[in-house]
Amino acid sequence: MSADGHELRFAVNHLAPFALTQRLLPLLDRGAPARIVNVASIGQSPIDFADPSLEHGYCGMRAYGQSKLAMITTGFVLARQLDPHLITVNSLHPATYMPTKMVLQSVGHSIDSLETGVAATLRLILDPELDGVTGEFYDRTRAAQAHRDAYDPGIQQRLWDLSTRLTEQIR
Repeated sequence: MSADGHELRFAVNHLAPFALTQRLLPLLDRGAPARIVNVASIGQSPIDFADPSLEHGYCGMRAYGQSKLAMITTGFVLARQLDPHLITVNSLHPATYMPTKMVLQSVGHSIDSLETGVAATLRLILDPELDGVTGEFYDRTRAAQAHRDAYDPGIQQRLWDLSTRLTEQIR
């Protein structure tokens, strides 16, 4: 649990970027065109709205997947709220098990290189062909489908409301 009582992966991977993005929107608007790139994952798990902190039956991988799905889902909502000529919002799975300290300690091996992940992320940040492209999910450099829950309007609204409520004290 985080110091403010949220499941740590959800707090770090979703709530913190959600709150930061909300606070930065006026600056991004003034500096438009701008791009918001959410570094997510293909490892996504449905959100348990009855127990978002997974206090009953905690599993680290499920917590991770829930946090990444939350990031993608609220990214889709935000993309619809913003003028794509000014600010775009996209999410990506940059690579699989890059050789970072965290991956090597928890998984013990890498699959993709760090360069693969960096290149995929930089593409979403810099590629002129993606000007105005918003509300998408990418697996590395290819357009892909996120977990089906990310596209469900009811889930999107519930998650947006939950995220807003949980980050109100941060604003």
